[in-house]
Amino acid sequence: MPQLDSNQLWERFKKYYTEFPSINLSLDISRMDFTEKFIEEMRPRLAKAFKAMDELEAGAIANPDENRMVGHYWLRNSDLAPTPEIKAAIDQTLTDIKAFTAKVHAGEINGADGKFEHFLVIGIGGSALGPQFVAKALTQPGKDRMTPWFIDNTDPDGIDQIKAKLVNLLGKTLIIVISKSGGTKETRNGMLEIQAAYDEAGLSFSDHAVAVTGEGSNLDQVATAGGWIQRFPMWDWVGGRTSETSAVGLLPAALQGFEIDEFL
Repeated sequence: MPQLDSNQLWERFKKYYTEFPSINLSLDISRMDFTEKFIEEMRPRLAKAFKAMDELEAGAIANPDENRMVGHYWLRNSDLAPTPEIKAAIDQTLTDIKAFTAKVHAGEINGADGKFEHFLVIGIGGSALGPQFVAKALTQPGKDRMTPWFIDNTDPDGIDQIKAKLVNLLGKTLIIVISKSGGTKETRNGMLEIQAAYDEAGLSFSDHAVAVTGEGSNLDQVATAGGWIQRFPMWDWVGGRTSETSAVGLLPAALQGFEIDEFL
């Protein structure tokens, strides 16, 4: 871009400054190095990009290897979902999370030693990173409704440290096992370690456990057969890295005491 004088800069600013009041956003691209010719050259590319975005949001197959949609943005506004069934599933899950959380906080759902005061998330990758980030970023020490713990890898020392800290708290700890496929070995190993800790303490693991997983998955079958407290869905159109606004992230956040409606 050639050197511009103050008047030219002002005119360029007026032309390339835009406000979007509905989302409280302003955008100034006037100081970027591009020409009018560039804008015209980009128009067909932008049109193509927006068309692809519209198709994606409407439920087009975006992952041909797995033949699935990518719809994590529907979780924040179920009205955008491409089918009534998906919208209903999103809305029902949010309702179930709120109802479950209210019962836990009220002591209507409790552990062997009374009201749940802690929860332990067992997951790896996207099934743990989002919940961990939110738990640490939004925590209010002394005000959180429950204390969060995480097992997010198979490091024996790390698992032993968590077990040592919770050894006398197991009867007041809710276990949340998260795996979309239900067959993630690292998550299963962590679950088995904690299950063994409950067995050693003479406590029922199933009476302290909930699952977040795909319907019909290995974990779903284990939770059903074992009589776990509750199961929450994770759909194939939600990737692990973008699952924070599904039950993966909303359940731990709600239990910790955050207003998940505001988060969404």
